[in-house]
Amino acid sequence: MSPYAHVVGWGRYVPERVLSNEELAHLVDTSDEWIRARTGIGERRIAGEEESTATMAIRAARQALEMAGVRPAQLDMVIVATITPDYLFPATACAVQDALGARHAGAFDLSAGCSGFVYGLGIGANLIAAGACRNVLVIGSETLSRVMDWSDRSTCVLFGDGAGAVLLQASDVPGGVLSVVLGADGSGGDLLWQPAGGSRHPASHYTVAERMHCLRMKGREVYRFAVQQIPQATREVLERAGIDIRDVALFVPHQANQRIIEAAARTLGVSPDRFYCNLERYGNTSAASIPIALVEALEAGRIQRDDVIVCVGFGAGLTWGAAAIRWSAPLPVAPLSRWASLVYRLRYWQAGARSAGRRLSRWIGARFNGRKSGENGRN
Repeated sequence: MSPYAHVVGWGRYVPERVLSNEELAHLVDTSDEWIRARTGIGERRIAGEEESTATMAIRAARQALEMAGVRPAQLDMVIVATITPDYLFPATACAVQDALGARHAGAFDLSAGCSGFVYGLGIGANLIAAGACRNVLVIGSETLSRVMDWSDRSTCVLFGDGAGAVLLQASDVPGGVLSVVLGADGSGGDLLWQPAGGSRHPASHYTVAERMHCLRMKGREVYRFAVQQIPQATREVLERAGIDIRDVALFVPHQANQRIIEAAARTLGVSPDRFYCNLERYGNTSAASIPIALVEALEAGRIQRDDVIVCVGFGAGLTWGAAAIRWSAPLPVAPLSRWASLVYRLRYWQAGARSAGRRLSRWIGARFNGRKSGENGRN
C-alpha cells in the first residue's frame, strides 16, 4: 500500500510594513471605497529592504518544521512555489535548503503563478506516495511589490508580499492529501504576465523604459476564467476523492478578489461562510495566498481534526489546481518549549556556519589551484 501524505506542520510570515488603501490613493488615482468595492482589499503587506522571497520562505519554513518536531536533516525535498524568485537561478528553494541546514534534501522552484502552492502539494504528495520521499516541505512565497508598476492602479492595488509553508509527511494511516487536480491553458499566457526579464526579452534600456519588467494583467479576462475554473476544479477534486461537497468543512481559495470567491460559492451552492477569506488584510499574495490563509484558518480554529478541506487556486499560465485534504494533525498544537526552541536555533546557526565554511573552502581551493596552475605554467 502506498503511504499517505499528511500535513504535520505549518507556518506563515508576512512583512511588518502595511500599505493601506488610503496610502495608495496618494500614489495613483484611486480611493479606499473604489478598491474595496471592486476587490474587497483594505490593505496589503510590503517587504522591507532586507526581505526577499527567500528570507520570508525561510521564516515560514522554520515554523512548519518546529511545529512538526522535524529536524531539517530529515527533509527529503524542499519545493518553493513562486513567480518572484530571488534570482532566475539558482532556485530560491536552494537558498532555503541551505539556510535550514536540510543537507539531505533536494530543492527546486516551481512556477505556476497563483496556483503554485497547490501544484507543490500535488508534487509533494506524489513523491511521498511513490516512496521517493518521507518529508517534503512545500512553500509559497512572493515579493510581488518588486514587480509592480506603482503608476498602474489596475494592478498595484491588488498585490502584496508574504510566505506560507506546510510540511508533508509519509504515514500508513489513511488521510492527508486525498486527491489533487492540476490543469493549464497556455493560450491565456498573455492575460497575466511579466513580459521582460527572461530569454525572450532580456533586460535592456528599452524594456526598462517601457516597464516591461512589471506585472501586467487583463483583469476582466482573468476574472471570467477564475469564476468558471474554481467551481469546476473543486467539483473534480471532490469527485476524485469520493467526497460529497456537503462534507467539506472549509474551502481555502486563492485570495485574488472577493467577488470571485463569492461567485464561486454561489455556483457551487455553498454558503460564503464556508470559504475562508483574509483578502482584506493581505491582498493577492499569489502562490503564498493559500498557505497563508490555511495557517490563519488553523489559528482561528476554523479547521478541526478529521475535517475535509479544499484548497483551490488559479493563476498565470493560465493554470489552476485543487487539493482535497483530510486534516489529521492534532489540534491545537502545543508551543515549543524553551529548550526545544533553543535546539532549533542552534541547528540554524550550525547550518549558517556550515554554509560559510563550504564557501571559504571553495575560495581557498580556487586560490590554491590557481596558484598551482600558475607555477606549473612557469615550469
